[in-house]
Amino acid sequence: MAEEPGTTPGPDGATVEECEDMIRRSFRTPMVKFLREHMEKAGCGVGEKFFKAVNCDKKIAGGYVRGEGIMVCSNHMITQDDVNQVVKHELIHAYDDCRAANLDWADCAHHACSEIRAGHLSGDCHYKRELLRGYMKLRGHEQDCVKRRVMKSVIANPYCSKAAARDAMEAVWDVCYNDTQPFDRAP
Repeated sequence: MAEEPGTTPGPDGATVEECEDMIRRSFRTPMVKFLREHMEKAGCGVGEKFFKAVNCDKKIAGGYVRGEGIMVCSNHMITQDDVNQVVKHELIHAYDDCRAANLDWADCAHHACSEIRAGHLSGDCHYKRELLRGYMKLRGHEQDCVKRRVMKSVIANPYCSKAAARDAMEAVWDVCYNDTQPFDRAP
């Protein structure tokens, strides 16, 4: 008898159903609540159907696609914290897309800006997370981490070469790193 789709976990991750439960639990965390409320205030409500748990072939944690919503790669999720982190990061992209009428994801600078904001504001680069990844640096770790993660993401954009990604990131860094909306300051 074949198993139902989504009931078999990935090689090291959760099943789609387990991930869906973790996505729903993430809605109760203060930052996810805050971001969803601000999406609503900006005119872009995000209901439960905006979030999808899927199995991913690529080695990514998740993604945001305009008009489709946020996907969380269940087969790459192990803990509730993993899911919370992806939901926060991708909600910042969704918020950027909502508030900027002219955001063009094919534009390396626009993509880099949203990645800078998502990396900086979501907590992706908190020093404890960086230690767990094997990066140990006492000063400047957060900005180094954000830059490393921005490059990884923007280079994956088919419209952005490595040089274009680096140039775009450097061109928008100060403005985007210091743009903490909808937060008063970086959380």
